[in-house]
Amino acid sequence: MRFVLASASPARLAVLRAAGIDPAVQVSGVDEDAVAAALPDPSPAELVTALALAKADAVLPEIGGDAVVVGCDSMLSIHGEVVGKPHDPEIALKRWRAMAGGSGELLTGHAVVRLRDGEVVSRAHAHKTTVVRFAEPSEAELAAYVDSGEPLRVAGGFTLDGLGGWFVEGVDGDPSSVIGISLPLTRTLLAEVGVGVAELWQRS
Repeated sequence: MRFVLASASPARLAVLRAAGIDPAVQVSGVDEDAVAAALPDPSPAELVTALALAKADAVLPEIGGDAVVVGCDSMLSIHGEVVGKPHDPEIALKRWRAMAGGSGELLTGHAVVRLRDGEVVSRAHAHKTTVVRFAEPSEAELAAYVDSGEPLRVAGGFTLDGLGGWFVEGVDGDPSSVIGISLPLTRTLLAEVGVGVAELWQRS
């Protein structure tokens, strides 16, 4: 059985590889703004879960045979505002100044789709919320971090497993979910579609 990751995220890929799964990667190319616009006033949890489902569904035409397809989407809720990737350096700086010394909720939606002979036979989806406590970087540290480019392309403008880890004081909950894919939740969803995670481990 193939494990297909519907994501371009190198962090999600690294988490899975470190946990014994070497997935095929199929990037979804989903228009996230269009998915969000189609939802009537979604909660943060509903939004990330809908995006995860859209990403998994988008790659299904490319997948045949016996497989499980996993889609994920992450966003940070800070002071009641849900934010994704900053893309712009000024936005990243502004967000970090607001986050510094405080905490936020990192929400990651997960969707698992089970295929048999190329046909969808079952689906499962859920989300994980983890509290992230931020340090107070100096202005020089923030400028250097933004100049690195890393926070521009990740949900919430920070990483736990990269340069951003220097500025995270702690995590209350599942750290793998903050990186982009919750291993415990993914195991649970795989079980819901009839797949034991140990079946997918790479054997040496």
